[in-house]
Amino acid sequence: MRAVIFANGPLKDFSGVQSRLLPGDYLIAADGGIRHMIALGVSPAAVIGDLDSFPEDVAGQASGAEMIRHSPRKDETDLELAIRLAMERGAEKALVFGALGRRWDMTLANALIGAIPDFDNMDIRLIDGNQEIRVLKENRTHLFSGKKGEMISLIPICGHVRGITSTGLEYPLENSALEFGKTRGVSNSFSGEKASVHFRTGLLLCVSGIRP
Repeated sequence: MRAVIFANGPLKDFSGVQSRLLPGDYLIAADGGIRHMIALGVSPAAVIGDLDSFPEDVAGQASGAEMIRHSPRKDETDLELAIRLAMERGAEKALVFGALGRRWDMTLANALIGAIPDFDNMDIRLIDGNQEIRVLKENRTHLFSGKKGEMISLIPICGHVRGITSTGLEYPLENSALEFGKTRGVSNSFSGEKASVHFRTGLLLCVSGIRP
């Protein structure tokens, strides 16, 4: 099952978001993310968070949703709670909208959320317009689709990343290393329509779909 989660940050390209929704998606509003769902004309299966940004004037439009309220004094963001809920409901993949751009602290925390060990078997992708952000884990082959010339960046987020081999990229890597803090992995690009990345140790933050 796939979950689609709407967070409370800015949302670009509503028509593009609408085109990504599929029948059978499990729709979750992370607190004030309900605003985006109402604008799109879709109803959440669940609303979760401390509800400090939940607009009371839309409560009636979420009347059929499961409401899961947490105390404001909590150790997780509303987005993390939403992803945990998706896992509990059986989702193996989550698309997240509205998670980037409003506050730097929240943007960074959200971009790195896939690094949480509990989410090792969850495919989490943060969508911002055409761009997609995800955390890549070691000893797995990660597959990508794109257009020739579209940029893709690989950024180490947990020390040095070693044993990286890629295919389908303009600047291929062959059993290479990317060092934490250095920018070697930024602004690579697709040489065709398919690419893959595999590495032996570490974590990578991947941003793909960047238009030149």
